[in-house]
Amino acid sequence: MNTDPIADMLSRIRNALAVQKNEVAMPYSSMKQHVAEILVQNKYVQSTNIEGDGIEKKLVITILDENSASPITEMKRVSKPGRRVYAKVKDIPTVKQGRGMVVISTSKGIMTGRQAKQQKLGGEVLCEVY
Repeated sequence: MNTDPIADMLSRIRNALAVQKNEVAMPYSSMKQHVAEILVQNKYVQSTNIEGDGIEKKLVITILDENSASPITEMKRVSKPGRRVYAKVKDIPTVKQGRGMVVISTSKGIMTGRQAKQQKLGGEVLCEVY
């Protein structure tokens, strides 16, 4: 049993990038789906798809097309089960001087740091992607 599904998701994507796989599958959860959709919206991954149903449900992420370079250089988990990291609106970090993004879990759902600043929401800093 994995205690940190978001860290597991990020590790699976990093490992798939390291061996130049263009697709990665993982057990489904709605939080993983929301994070993956944010990655798609910001063009870090190609697409997401849900396969199966019930206990066999899987989230399949298409990372990149054939013969194309990935825009992801690094993915880092910020808030961990042992040490949660929260940020107020004014304290939301910028990643690589705005070239990367931070994913935040707010009271209105999971969103990027830029969206959270626009809506004046703070929350738990889940991960950084650049």
